[in-house]
Amino acid sequence: MKVLRRILLALLGLVIAGLIGAKWFVGAINVPLIAAEVGSKGLAARLQVPVGFQFSVFASDVPNARVLRFTKMGDLLVSNPGNDRVLLLTRDQNGDGQYDSKKVLLDKKRVPDFKDPNGIDFYQDNRQQDWLYVAESESIGRIKFDHNKGEVIGKYERIITGLPGGGNHWKKTLRFGADGWLYVAMGSSCNVCVEKDKRRASIVRYQPDGSGEEIYATGLRNSEGFDWNVQGELYATDNGRDLLGDDFPPCELNRIVRAGFYGWPFTNGNKIKDPDYGANRDAEIASSLAPVHGFNAHNAPLGMTFIHHTNMPDEYRSAAFVALHGSWNRSKKDGYKVVSLHWQSDGKIIEKDFLSGFLKDDNVIGRPADVVEGTDGAIYISDDFAGAIYRVAYHPGSGSL
Repeated sequence: MKVLRRILLALLGLVIAGLIGAKWFVGAINVPLIAAEVGSKGLAARLQVPVGFQFSVFASDVPNARVLRFTKMGDLLVSNPGNDRVLLLTRDQNGDGQYDSKKVLLDKKRVPDFKDPNGIDFYQDNRQQDWLYVAESESIGRIKFDHNKGEVIGKYERIITGLPGGGNHWKKTLRFGADGWLYVAMGSSCNVCVEKDKRRASIVRYQPDGSGEEIYATGLRNSEGFDWNVQGELYATDNGRDLLGDDFPPCELNRIVRAGFYGWPFTNGNKIKDPDYGANRDAEIASSLAPVHGFNAHNAPLGMTFIHHTNMPDEYRSAAFVALHGSWNRSKKDGYKVVSLHWQSDGKIIEKDFLSGFLKDDNVIGRPADVVEGTDGAIYISDDFAGAIYRVAYHPGSGSL
């Protein structure tokens, strides 16, 4: 019976993966409402930010906007995995609060087999040459980049190939650490299973040329967002498994250490044995590292960033912002917002709403995917359903909460 249950779960996972990709599956998301409200005063009136902050729409025409990265000049790169391209939005120089122009940096015209680009980051080598790195679904590529002109230069080259693709969590996130290593998060192929390829459900790292592959941390079902705090500690979000009810298991924030094992698929949350894969796994469960913070079940935390800019209020300095993409499999929807995480002196983490209002009366008008700190000190959020990018800036005396 247990084997049969696992087969049924695997089949159901494949069905779910297909449904998630279908626009009609998110039936309560009101597409006409999005069109009417994005870029208008109606959206600003519905969404809420803390007192002292001001919300605005930086871009309203970026379908499937996912990962965000700023250039040295303040232009904004946006990955569009659903459209197989990477865009550049030039910084706002005319003062209207929106980007000035948009251009395609990479797509299938420039790279014929360009596939599902998600993670993007910059790196400068020891010759002072700047590179743009891109995580495709089954490879990592790079191309020279001119920050002053906001242009890619020369030929796109794949430095890592043969990565595991497909399945439930095929998008890959990458970013460079202060140690010069390239860190890549690779999600699981399934809802719950024992992976054949050990790079799945892991964070893997490489040298900038693609050599030296090392599985850095394991047992991470889908850690699409990760960042380092000012002390150099690495933290990552993780999406909990499905099909165990509305309120279990919690999604997670984990402090990532080298060779750390974080429990999936044998345990959920704070070392709670998984009903399908936890039997006879006491040793693995005991050795697993518990999350440092739990988000509500099925909130789907994706992108995260630590704050470094000094113009933020004291409460937000060294805090982290996390984009909660929102639930798809709860009887009552939850998530669909950006939250801030605040570390207390005793190590406890307090979670607070930062940008909310996308969910109202079980109706959804947007799904935050990534959150970054701009070169201007403002917070930028991508919304891959509304096809928008929002800006939240600190202006004492403004705000709605």
